Parts: sequence; C-alpha cells; structure tokens
Amino acid sequence: MMTKQRRNLNNCLRKYRKARGLKQQDVAEILGIKSASMISRWEMGVCLPDTLNVFKLAIIYRTMVDALFIDQLRELREHILEREELVLKK
Repeated sequence: MMTKQRRNLNNCLRKYRKARGLKQQDVAEILGIKSASMISRWEMGVCLPDTLNVFKLAIIYRTMVDALFIDQLRELREHILEREELVLKK
C-alpha cells in the first residue's frame, strides 16, 4: 500500500504579514474570515487561499501576488520548463 506524502506549499505569507505588523486575527478580520486558523493554514502551506483572497492578501501586504508565492513559483517554473523541453523535443 502506497501512502500519499503531504507536501506543504512554500509561501511568504507570514513574512509579509509580519512586515506589516499584523496578527493572523487582524488579517482574518480584514478578509472577513471567521477564524485566524485559516490564515495559519495558508501560512503553513497546508492549503492555499482561493484566488480572490490571494489578490486581497497582496493588497493588504502591499505587494504583488507572485511575491507571496515566489518560492513555489520558482519551483513550478523550473518544472514546467523541463517538461516543456521534453515535449518539444518530440
């Protein structure tokens, strides 16, 4: 039986929140989310915010969306370029 390994998604959400001097509860209230635990889950990479909340977070943190997930973006870019190269060689 194969077990599925859970991998947390790299992000900079905590870094940007701290730079703004905000608590998770502050961010939750600004977004209209009932519990700060969802903010914590996003920051730990357990799950991702939906698209609208990603844009809202970028506004709150005064940055661009890609900056919030720059490490993940770099990993994806590398993976996609490798796959693209394989596909285009055919």
